[in-house]
Formats: sequence, structure tokens, C-alpha cells
Amino acid sequence: MLFEKSLITHCSPTLASIKPASLFNIKEKDGGLSSELEKWDNILHTKGLSVCVLRRRENSVLVYVYRRSQLAKILDSPDVKAFLGGYGYEYSDIPTVLAHLRKRLGSCPCFPHEIGVFLGYPLEDVIGFIENEGKNSKCTGCWKVYGDAVTAEKKFAQYKKCSCVYQRLWCGGKSIMQLTVAA
Repeated sequence: MLFEKSLITHCSPTLASIKPASLFNIKEKDGGLSSELEKWDNILHTKGLSVCVLRRRENSVLVYVYRRSQLAKILDSPDVKAFLGGYGYEYSDIPTVLAHLRKRLGSCPCFPHEIGVFLGYPLEDVIGFIENEGKNSKCTGCWKVYGDAVTAEKKFAQYKKCSCVYQRLWCGGKSIMQLTVAA
């Protein structure tokens, strides 16, 4: 039930297909999380989503939930390919790119901020964050905005509304599968 609550709390816009991916940390208490992740990956796979671990630390797991078709479209952009290429990514398929992201998460002394691309943040905002070291943003919501603040604020409001509605529906008895939009 804890994993389901984390999905609803952190991934509602992705489940609703209005955001390509979401990321959250979850505590691993009794070692049963791997089977739970595998179960949910199999369940959500039928709706076009994948669930994977990007990093394990002590008792914490960084979980990435993404829509395969939306992520493929993002990664297929020439600008994104060029940007990620600067960090050693070679796009051949999603598993290869995610393997490189895992490697960067495990080896970088700081958090690899290119991860914003994998979450569907606008490329200009990801680049702006990196170049400005997280300072001087126009506004802040799900991410720091360096480009189109008006569009970003509309997205932030859309994501927040979606999360509130999904949490209410889930608490009211709707299942994750009932709330997940098929690709």
C-alpha cells in the first residue's frame, strides 16, 4: 500500500498521461520492494508505462516511472540528443540511456541535473538551471524556470490539480489501474 500511495502522491500527472515521467524516493524496509517494483512494472506496462530503479542507497530507492512513448519522443529530439551527448549519452534505445543515467547517478559527486530532460522539463530550463547553478530563475514550481514562465506556471497548476483529483479519487476507492490512462 505504501508503494501505491507513493505512485498517487508523486506520479499522478504521469499516470494521467499529462507528464512523461516522475521520480520519487521510497524507503526499503523489509527487502520486499524489488518484487513490488516488478509487480507494478508488469501491471503498468499494459498502459504504456514502465517502473524502474535509478539508484539504491542504504534503505532508500530512487524510483522512475515513465511513459515509454513520451520519453522516446523527448530523447529523439536532435537538441536533446546533442545536449545529452555532452554528458556521454548515446541514444540507441531507452534501456541504454537509462543505464547511463544510473551510472551518472552513482558516480557523479553532485546530482546529474540533466535528469530534468528525463522528467519532461523544457530543455531551455534544464540548461538554464545548469548554467545558472540553480539561481536567477524566473519562477519555481515543479522545476526552476529560465524560459517560458507563463507556460510553465500553467503546467504547474495542471500537475497540482491532477495530483489533488487523483489523490481524492484514490482515497475514495479508485484503483491505480482505473486512474491510469492507457497510451
